[in-house]
Amino acid sequence: MLNRLKEKWQVNWWQFTLIFSTFAVGGSFCGYIGRKLLAFSSLEKGVLYFIVYLILVTALWPLCVLLVSIPFGQFPFFRRYLTRIWHKMAKNK
Repeated sequence: MLNRLKEKWQVNWWQFTLIFSTFAVGGSFCGYIGRKLLAFSSLEKGVLYFIVYLILVTALWPLCVLLVSIPFGQFPFFRRYLTRIWHKMAKNK
């Protein structure tokens, strides 16, 4: 599975490792920021809290991953990756 992704993305193992690290750190950063932003709300941890959290994290994820990709040196990859995702989502509307 990892070999197929590496070949699909046309990257070497070092870039592949950096890309996966960017996904991991960017996702964790996004979750952290989402929790901090919801701390300012008056929502108690319940069903509504988690629904709002999921929506917030989904909206923040592209920005967080792009920000994290800069120090990892993977910004061009993630810019292309997110552009493809946005085009696919727009086409399916």
